Amino acid sequence: MKQNNKLTIHGVNLGNWLVLEKWMSPAVFAGTTAEDEYHLPLQLSKEVYEARIQMHRAEYITERDFVAIRAMGMDTIRIPVPYFIFGDREPFIGCIQELDKAFNWAEKYGLKILIDLHTAPNGQNGFDNGGICGVCKWSQTPEEVEFVLTVLERLAERYGTRDGLWGIEAINEPITERMWKLMDVPNRYPPAEPEMAEGSAPNTMDFLRRFYIQAYDRIRKHTDRYFVFHDGFELLAWKDFMQEDRYTNVVLDTHQYLMMAEAAGCAQTVEAYQAYIQTEYADHIREMQQYFPIVCGEWCLFNSLACGWDTKGGQSVLNGIEGNAEETMSPEQRKEIYQAVAKAQLDAWDEGNGYFYWSYKLLVDTVNEPGWIGWDSWDLGRCVDFGWFPTQRQEEYK
Repeated sequence: MKQNNKLTIHGVNLGNWLVLEKWMSPAVFAGTTAEDEYHLPLQLSKEVYEARIQMHRAEYITERDFVAIRAMGMDTIRIPVPYFIFGDREPFIGCIQELDKAFNWAEKYGLKILIDLHTAPNGQNGFDNGGICGVCKWSQTPEEVEFVLTVLERLAERYGTRDGLWGIEAINEPITERMWKLMDVPNRYPPAEPEMAEGSAPNTMDFLRRFYIQAYDRIRKHTDRYFVFHDGFELLAWKDFMQEDRYTNVVLDTHQYLMMAEAAGCAQTVEAYQAYIQTEYADHIREMQQYFPIVCGEWCLFNSLACGWDTKGGQSVLNGIEGNAEETMSPEQRKEIYQAVAKAQLDAWDEGNGYFYWSYKLLVDTVNEPGWIGWDSWDLGRCVDFGWFPTQRQEEYK
Protein backbone atom coordinates (compact mmCIF):
# COMPACT_ATOMS: atom_id res chain seq x y z
CA MET A 1 0.00 0.00 0.00
CA LYS A 2 1.23 3.47 -0.81
CA GLN A 3 1.98 5.49 2.31
CA ASN A 4 1.38 9.12 3.13
CA ASN A 5 3.26 9.62 6.34
CA LYS A 6 3.54 13.37 5.80
CA LEU A 7 -0.16 13.56 6.67
CA THR A 8 -0.79 15.53 9.89
CA ILE A 9 -4.22 16.02 11.44
CA HIS A 10 -5.26 18.20 14.37
CA GLY A 11 -8.99 17.75 14.60
CA VAL A 12 -12.10 17.47 16.69
CA ASN A 13 -15.31 15.46 16.56
CA LEU A 14 -18.76 17.01 16.29
CA GLY A 15 -20.20 14.37 18.57
CA ASN A 16 -23.90 14.44 19.49
CA TRP A 17 -24.89 16.73 16.61
CA LEU A 18 -26.24 14.40 13.93
CA VAL A 19 -25.88 11.22 16.02
CA LEU A 20 -27.40 11.62 19.49
CA GLU A 21 -25.77 10.42 22.71
CA LYS A 22 -27.98 10.92 25.73
CA TRP A 23 -25.16 11.61 28.21
CA MET A 24 -23.92 14.50 26.06
CA SER A 25 -27.27 16.29 25.93
CA PRO A 26 -29.79 14.73 28.34
CA ALA A 27 -32.42 17.42 27.69
CA VAL A 28 -33.10 16.03 24.21
CA PHE A 29 -34.39 12.87 25.91
CA ALA A 30 -36.50 14.70 28.52
CA GLY A 31 -39.87 13.14 29.27
CA THR A 32 -38.83 9.70 28.01
CA THR A 33 -37.08 6.64 29.38
CA ALA A 34 -35.18 6.18 26.11
CA GLU A 35 -31.44 5.62 26.51
CA ASP A 36 -30.59 5.66 22.80
CA GLU A 37 -31.55 7.28 19.53
CA TYR A 38 -33.48 4.25 18.29
CA HIS A 39 -36.06 4.37 21.08
CA LEU A 40 -36.49 8.15 21.30
CA PRO A 41 -39.03 8.49 18.44
CA LEU A 42 -40.93 5.48 19.79
CA GLN A 43 -41.74 7.43 22.97
CA LEU A 44 -42.62 10.80 21.46
CA SER A 45 -45.32 11.86 19.05
CA LYS A 46 -44.14 12.37 15.49
CA GLU A 47 -44.62 16.15 15.80
CA VAL A 48 -42.74 16.47 19.10
CA TYR A 49 -39.92 14.21 17.94
CA GLU A 50 -39.39 16.05 14.69
CA ALA A 51 -39.53 19.48 16.33
CA ARG A 52 -37.11 18.42 19.05
CA ILE A 53 -34.58 16.93 16.62
CA GLN A 54 -34.75 19.84 14.21
CA MET A 55 -34.25 22.37 17.00
CA HIS A 56 -31.33 20.39 18.42
CA ARG A 57 -29.57 20.18 15.05
CA ALA A 58 -30.13 23.87 14.30
CA GLU A 59 -28.82 25.07 17.66
CA TYR A 60 -26.16 22.56 18.69
CA ILE A 61 -23.75 23.37 15.85
CA THR A 62 -23.81 26.59 13.82
CA GLU A 63 -21.50 28.52 11.52
CA ARG A 64 -19.95 30.20 14.55
CA ASP A 65 -18.69 26.85 15.83
CA PHE A 66 -16.66 26.32 12.67
CA VAL A 67 -15.08 29.73 13.24
CA ALA A 68 -14.28 28.77 16.84
CA ILE A 69 -12.80 25.43 15.82
CA ARG A 70 -10.53 27.11 13.29
CA ALA A 71 -9.50 29.66 15.91
CA MET A 72 -8.44 26.80 18.20
CA GLY A 73 -5.90 25.82 15.57
CA MET A 74 -7.76 22.76 14.33
CA ASP A 75 -7.64 21.87 10.66
CA THR A 76 -10.08 18.94 10.29
CA ILE A 77 -13.47 17.99 11.70
CA ARG A 78 -14.76 14.45 12.08
CA ILE A 79 -18.54 14.48 11.70
CA PRO A 80 -20.44 11.41 12.93
CA VAL A 81 -23.49 10.72 10.76
CA PRO A 82 -26.24 8.08 11.14
CA TYR A 83 -27.17 5.34 8.70
CA PHE A 84 -30.47 7.18 8.12
CA ILE A 85 -28.71 10.36 6.95
CA PHE A 86 -30.60 10.30 3.64
CA GLY A 87 -33.99 10.16 5.36
CA ASP A 88 -34.93 6.72 4.07
CA ARG A 89 -35.38 4.88 7.37
CA GLU A 90 -38.56 5.88 9.18
CA PRO A 91 -39.30 7.11 11.79
CA PHE A 92 -35.87 8.75 11.83
CA ILE A 93 -35.25 12.11 10.23
CA GLY A 94 -32.48 12.47 7.66
CA CYS A 95 -29.78 15.08 8.07
CA ILE A 96 -28.12 15.42 4.69
CA GLN A 97 -28.97 19.13 4.59
CA GLU A 98 -27.04 19.67 7.81
CA LEU A 99 -24.01 17.92 6.33
CA ASP A 100 -24.33 20.10 3.21
CA LYS A 101 -24.19 23.17 5.45
CA ALA A 102 -21.17 21.78 7.29
CA PHE A 103 -19.28 21.44 4.01
CA ASN A 104 -20.10 25.01 3.07
CA TRP A 105 -18.93 26.27 6.47
CA ALA A 106 -15.77 24.16 6.39
CA GLU A 107 -14.79 25.38 2.95
CA LYS A 108 -15.47 28.97 3.94
CA TYR A 109 -13.17 28.78 6.98
CA GLY A 110 -10.39 26.55 5.69
CA LEU A 111 -11.36 23.30 7.37
CA LYS A 112 -11.59 19.73 6.06
CA ILE A 113 -14.20 17.10 6.93
CA LEU A 114 -13.94 13.40 7.70
CA ILE A 115 -17.42 11.90 7.24
CA ASP A 116 -17.74 9.16 9.86
CA LEU A 117 -20.59 6.68 9.45
CA HIS A 118 -21.26 6.30 13.15
CA THR A 119 -24.20 3.89 13.32
CA ALA A 120 -25.56 0.83 11.52
CA PRO A 121 -28.99 -0.83 11.52
CA ASN A 122 -29.20 -3.45 14.30
CA GLY A 123 -26.04 -2.03 15.89
CA GLN A 124 -22.34 -2.61 15.22
CA ASN A 125 -21.22 -2.42 18.86
CA GLY A 126 -24.12 -2.37 21.32
CA PHE A 127 -22.97 1.01 22.66
CA ASP A 128 -25.31 3.96 23.11
CA ASN A 129 -23.20 5.75 20.48
CA GLY A 130 -24.12 3.01 18.01
CA GLY A 131 -27.71 4.17 18.23
CA ILE A 132 -29.21 1.18 20.03
CA CYS A 133 -28.03 -0.08 23.42
CA GLY A 134 -27.21 -3.75 23.90
CA VAL A 135 -27.95 -4.77 20.30
CA CYS A 136 -25.11 -5.85 18.01
CA LYS A 137 -26.41 -7.83 15.04
CA TRP A 138 -25.70 -5.66 12.01
CA SER A 139 -22.92 -7.86 10.65
CA GLN A 140 -25.22 -10.90 10.88
CA THR A 141 -27.77 -9.27 8.57
CA PRO A 142 -26.54 -9.27 4.93
CA GLU A 143 -29.23 -6.91 3.66
CA GLU A 144 -28.27 -4.33 6.30
CA VAL A 145 -24.58 -4.70 5.48
CA GLU A 146 -25.50 -3.95 1.88
CA PHE A 147 -27.59 -0.97 2.98
CA VAL A 148 -24.60 0.51 4.81
CA LEU A 149 -22.47 0.05 1.69
CA THR A 150 -25.07 1.96 -0.34
CA VAL A 151 -25.00 4.80 2.21
CA LEU A 152 -21.21 5.01 1.95
CA GLU A 153 -21.39 5.04 -1.84
CA ARG A 154 -24.04 7.76 -1.86
CA LEU A 155 -21.94 9.89 0.49
CA ALA A 156 -18.89 9.42 -1.74
CA GLU A 157 -20.90 10.35 -4.80
CA ARG A 158 -22.35 13.47 -3.18
CA TYR A 159 -19.16 14.84 -1.61
CA GLY A 160 -16.34 13.03 -3.40
CA THR A 161 -15.10 16.07 -5.32
CA ARG A 162 -15.83 18.73 -2.70
CA ASP A 163 -12.80 20.76 -1.60
CA GLY A 164 -13.86 20.24 2.01
CA LEU A 165 -13.79 16.45 1.90
CA TRP A 166 -10.77 14.95 3.67
CA GLY A 167 -12.09 11.42 3.77
CA ILE A 168 -14.82 8.92 4.60
CA GLU A 169 -14.74 6.45 7.49
CA ALA A 170 -16.47 3.16 6.73
CA ILE A 171 -18.04 2.49 10.15
CA ASN A 172 -17.39 3.70 13.69
CA GLU A 173 -16.16 1.32 16.40
CA PRO A 174 -17.30 -2.08 15.12
CA ILE A 175 -16.70 -4.07 18.27
CA THR A 176 -14.69 -7.28 18.36
CA GLU A 177 -14.45 -9.96 21.02
CA ARG A 178 -11.88 -8.54 23.43
CA MET A 179 -13.58 -5.15 23.77
CA TRP A 180 -17.02 -6.78 23.97
CA LYS A 181 -15.82 -8.58 27.09
CA LEU A 182 -13.82 -5.68 28.52
CA MET A 183 -16.78 -3.28 28.29
CA ASP A 184 -19.24 -6.00 29.36
CA VAL A 185 -21.61 -4.63 26.76
CA PRO A 186 -24.83 -6.51 27.67
CA ASN A 187 -24.66 -5.30 31.27
CA ARG A 188 -23.22 -1.83 30.72
CA TYR A 189 -25.73 -1.08 27.95
CA PRO A 190 -28.80 -3.17 28.81
CA PRO A 191 -31.23 -3.39 25.89
CA ALA A 192 -34.64 -1.76 26.23
CA GLU A 193 -36.15 -4.73 24.42
CA PRO A 194 -34.25 -7.90 25.38
CA GLU A 195 -35.82 -9.89 22.56
CA MET A 196 -34.23 -7.50 20.05
CA ALA A 197 -30.81 -8.19 21.56
CA GLU A 198 -31.07 -11.97 21.34
CA GLY A 199 -28.21 -13.28 19.23
CA SER A 200 -26.09 -10.16 19.70
CA ALA A 201 -22.39 -10.85 19.46
CA PRO A 202 -19.14 -9.07 18.57
CA ASN A 203 -18.16 -8.72 14.93
CA THR A 204 -15.55 -11.14 13.66
CA MET A 205 -12.30 -9.90 12.21
CA ASP A 206 -13.00 -11.90 9.05
CA PHE A 207 -16.24 -9.98 8.56
CA LEU A 208 -14.56 -6.62 9.14
CA ARG A 209 -11.86 -7.36 6.59
CA ARG A 210 -14.41 -8.32 3.96
CA PHE A 211 -16.60 -5.33 4.74
CA TYR A 212 -13.72 -2.84 4.60
CA ILE A 213 -12.61 -4.11 1.20
CA GLN A 214 -16.17 -3.83 -0.11
CA ALA A 215 -16.50 -0.34 1.37
CA TYR A 216 -13.19 0.75 -0.17
CA ASP A 217 -14.27 -0.43 -3.61
CA ARG A 218 -17.67 1.26 -3.39
CA ILE A 219 -16.21 4.57 -2.19
CA ARG A 220 -13.42 4.49 -4.77
CA LYS A 221 -16.00 4.59 -7.57
CA HIS A 222 -16.52 8.25 -6.70
CA THR A 223 -13.50 9.66 -4.87
CA ASP A 224 -9.80 9.15 -4.21
CA ARG A 225 -9.84 10.98 -0.87
CA TYR A 226 -8.78 9.20 2.30
CA PHE A 227 -10.48 5.91 3.09
CA VAL A 228 -10.49 5.47 6.86
CA PHE A 229 -11.17 2.23 8.71
CA HIS A 230 -11.43 1.64 12.45
CA ASP A 231 -9.23 -1.00 14.04
CA GLY A 232 -12.07 -2.76 15.88
CA PHE A 233 -10.11 -2.04 19.07
CA GLU A 234 -7.29 -4.29 17.84
CA LEU A 235 -4.63 -1.89 16.58
CA LEU A 236 -1.91 -4.47 15.97
CA ALA A 237 -4.11 -6.88 14.00
CA TRP A 238 -3.94 -5.13 10.61
CA LYS A 239 -0.34 -5.52 9.47
CA ASP A 240 -1.20 -7.74 6.51
CA PHE A 241 -4.31 -5.81 5.45
CA MET A 242 -4.65 -3.63 2.33
CA GLN A 243 -0.92 -3.70 1.67
CA GLU A 244 -1.31 -4.28 -2.07
CA ASP A 245 -0.54 -1.43 -4.46
CA ARG A 246 -4.15 -1.02 -5.49
CA TYR A 247 -5.03 0.38 -2.08
CA THR A 248 -4.19 4.08 -1.87
CA ASN A 249 -4.88 6.81 0.66
CA VAL A 250 -5.90 4.34 3.36
CA VAL A 251 -5.77 5.51 6.99
CA LEU A 252 -6.12 3.34 10.09
CA ASP A 253 -8.18 4.86 12.91
CA THR A 254 -7.68 3.86 16.55
CA HIS A 255 -9.72 5.10 19.51
CA GLN A 256 -7.91 5.36 22.81
CA TYR A 257 -9.52 6.51 26.04
CA LEU A 258 -8.01 6.52 29.50
CA MET A 259 -11.30 5.18 30.83
CA MET A 260 -10.69 2.04 28.74
CA ALA A 261 -7.15 1.89 30.12
CA GLU A 262 -8.66 1.95 33.61
CA ALA A 263 -11.09 -0.81 32.67
CA ALA A 264 -8.09 -2.84 31.50
CA GLY A 265 -6.41 -2.41 34.90
CA CYS A 266 -4.40 0.81 34.61
CA ALA A 267 -3.89 2.40 38.03
CA GLN A 268 -5.52 5.79 38.54
CA THR A 269 -2.41 7.93 38.95
CA VAL A 270 -0.70 10.37 36.58
CA GLU A 271 2.40 8.18 36.50
CA ALA A 272 0.41 5.07 35.62
CA TYR A 273 -1.49 6.93 32.90
CA GLN A 274 1.77 8.20 31.41
CA ALA A 275 3.34 4.73 31.42
CA TYR A 276 0.25 3.19 29.84
CA ILE A 277 0.10 5.88 27.16
CA GLN A 278 3.72 5.18 26.27
CA THR A 279 3.54 1.39 26.11
CA GLU A 280 -0.03 0.88 24.82
CA TYR A 281 -0.48 3.97 22.66
CA ALA A 282 2.81 5.47 21.49
CA ASP A 283 4.74 2.22 21.05
CA HIS A 284 1.89 0.49 19.22
CA ILE A 285 1.25 3.45 16.94
CA ARG A 286 4.95 3.62 16.09
CA GLU A 287 4.88 -0.10 15.24
CA MET A 288 1.80 0.18 13.03
CA GLN A 289 3.05 3.32 11.33
CA GLN A 290 5.14 1.04 9.11
CA TYR A 291 1.92 -0.18 7.49
CA PHE A 292 -0.56 2.72 7.53
CA PRO A 293 -0.86 6.35 8.42
CA ILE A 294 -2.43 6.22 11.90
CA VAL A 295 -4.85 8.72 13.41
CA CYS A 296 -6.41 8.59 16.84
CA GLY A 297 -9.98 9.34 15.83
CA GLU A 298 -11.27 9.62 19.39
CA TRP A 299 -9.61 10.46 22.70
CA CYS A 300 -9.97 12.99 25.49
CA LEU A 301 -8.55 14.12 28.82
CA PHE A 302 -11.22 12.39 30.95
CA ASN A 303 -9.90 10.18 33.73
CA SER A 304 -11.08 8.97 37.14
CA LEU A 305 -8.22 10.59 39.02
CA ALA A 306 -9.37 14.08 38.01
CA CYS A 307 -12.98 13.14 38.80
CA GLY A 308 -11.91 12.30 42.32
CA TRP A 309 -13.48 8.83 42.30
CA ASP A 310 -13.34 5.54 40.42
CA THR A 311 -15.76 5.88 37.50
CA LYS A 312 -15.49 2.14 36.76
CA GLY A 313 -14.27 2.73 33.23
CA GLY A 314 -16.15 5.96 32.51
CA GLN A 315 -19.58 5.03 33.84
CA SER A 316 -21.82 7.90 34.88
CA VAL A 317 -25.12 8.72 36.53
CA LEU A 318 -26.80 7.42 33.37
CA ASN A 319 -25.31 4.00 34.16
CA GLY A 320 -26.71 4.21 37.68
CA ILE A 321 -23.31 5.16 39.12
CA GLU A 322 -23.35 8.09 41.52
CA GLY A 323 -20.31 10.36 41.31
CA ASN A 324 -19.01 12.83 43.82
CA ALA A 325 -21.46 15.44 45.07
CA GLU A 326 -18.63 17.90 45.79
CA GLU A 327 -15.20 18.66 44.36
CA THR A 328 -12.40 16.74 46.02
CA MET A 329 -9.50 18.64 44.50
CA SER A 330 -8.67 22.21 43.64
CA PRO A 331 -8.84 23.67 40.11
CA GLU A 332 -5.04 23.84 40.20
CA GLN A 333 -4.75 20.13 40.98
CA ARG A 334 -7.13 19.19 38.19
CA LYS A 335 -5.31 21.45 35.75
CA GLU A 336 -2.01 19.79 36.62
CA ILE A 337 -3.47 16.33 35.98
CA TYR A 338 -5.08 17.29 32.69
CA GLN A 339 -2.01 19.08 31.38
CA ALA A 340 0.13 16.04 32.16
CA VAL A 341 -2.15 13.54 30.39
CA ALA A 342 -2.69 15.99 27.51
CA LYS A 343 1.05 16.21 26.86
CA ALA A 344 1.52 12.45 27.09
CA GLN A 345 -1.35 11.70 24.71
CA LEU A 346 -0.46 14.41 22.20
CA ASP A 347 3.10 13.06 22.13
CA ALA A 348 1.67 9.60 21.43
CA TRP A 349 -0.49 10.83 18.57
CA ASP A 350 2.62 12.54 17.15
CA GLU A 351 4.04 9.03 16.66
CA GLY A 352 1.31 8.68 14.07
CA ASN A 353 -0.45 11.24 11.93
CA GLY A 354 -2.57 13.15 14.40
CA TYR A 355 -5.91 13.04 16.15
CA PHE A 356 -9.55 14.09 16.50
CA TYR A 357 -10.57 15.08 20.04
CA TRP A 358 -13.87 13.76 21.39
CA SER A 359 -15.72 16.01 21.50
CA TYR A 360 -16.14 19.66 20.53
CA LYS A 361 -18.89 20.31 23.11
CA LEU A 362 -21.49 18.74 25.34
CA LEU A 363 -24.54 20.08 27.13
CA VAL A 364 -24.11 18.59 30.59
CA ASP A 365 -24.47 20.82 33.65
CA THR A 366 -21.52 19.70 35.77
CA VAL A 367 -22.33 22.28 38.47
CA ASN A 368 -26.06 21.92 39.18
CA GLU A 369 -26.59 18.29 38.19
CA PRO A 370 -25.09 15.91 40.77
CA GLY A 371 -22.67 13.22 39.71
CA TRP A 372 -21.07 14.95 36.71
CA ILE A 373 -17.93 16.37 38.33
CA GLY A 374 -15.00 15.81 35.97
CA TRP A 375 -17.08 15.25 32.86
CA ASP A 376 -16.30 18.72 31.52
CA SER A 377 -13.03 17.26 30.20
CA TRP A 378 -14.96 15.68 27.32
CA ASP A 379 -15.68 19.20 26.06
CA LEU A 380 -12.77 20.60 24.03
CA GLY A 381 -14.06 24.15 24.34
CA ARG A 382 -13.94 23.95 28.13
CA CYS A 383 -10.53 22.27 28.04
CA VAL A 384 -9.16 25.13 25.95
CA ASP A 385 -10.80 27.80 28.11
CA PHE A 386 -9.46 26.26 31.33
CA GLY A 387 -5.94 25.90 29.95
CA TRP A 388 -6.00 22.11 30.16
CA PHE A 389 -5.48 21.66 26.42
CA PRO A 390 -2.41 23.39 24.98
CA THR A 391 -3.76 25.28 21.99
CA GLN A 392 -0.43 27.05 21.64
CA ARG A 393 0.84 23.66 20.46
CA GLN A 394 -1.37 24.10 17.41
CA GLU A 395 0.20 27.37 16.32
CA GLU A 396 3.07 25.70 14.52
CA TYR A 397 0.61 23.84 12.28
CA LYS A 398 -1.43 26.86 11.16
